[in-house]
Amino acid sequence: MLQLPRLYPILDAACFPDAAGMFTTAEELAAAGITLLQYRNKRGTARHILDEARELRARLGASVKLIMNDRADLCLAAQYDGLHVGQDDLRPESARRIIGLVRWLGVSTHNPEQLAEADKTSADYLAIGPVFATTSKANPDPVVGLGGVRRARELTRKPLVAIGGITRANAGSVIEAGADAVAVISDLLRDPRKSAEEFLRVLG
Repeated sequence: MLQLPRLYPILDAACFPDAAGMFTTAEELAAAGITLLQYRNKRGTARHILDEARELRARLGASVKLIMNDRADLCLAAQYDGLHVGQDDLRPESARRIIGLVRWLGVSTHNPEQLAEADKTSADYLAIGPVFATTSKANPDPVVGLGGVRRARELTRKPLVAIGGITRANAGSVIEAGADAVAVISDLLRDPRKSAEEFLRVLG
């Protein structure tokens, strides 16, 4: 079973005015000591996403595991270390057939039923959320709260990533509720290196 680092940053292209800002943020996060990073781009063309993905790989090297959101084909093309799919993306087993057995596969879930179903798949880790209210999605699923994290922990032995509205102030409580890692977008955007270092201290 894979070991997830406590902090799982997500770089969402929509949060940056340009690619240069995103690349700089990625480098600052790496300098802070993060070892896992997901790249998410829901708006770009395949060519645009691939170009950005390859640039992230070139800048970060092998010290950071890179996860592609949604696109199994681009995960392979960019030589990423894993793929993360949501409920409206490729089904986990279809994704697994494309990316093979070596790359990591993560699946987003938003309620106990989805999590129990995802637990039966070959996914390496499962995500549950939104734990708290979030501004990172236009139409977020209902908030699950810390109780939802505890329930998810009861339903799976796979590594569990909590996502949605997680900050330095509440991250500790999310880990205490049973999550192995916290996925963070917004609370890493301002002064990324300092923010990541503070998260790592909080998470131990």
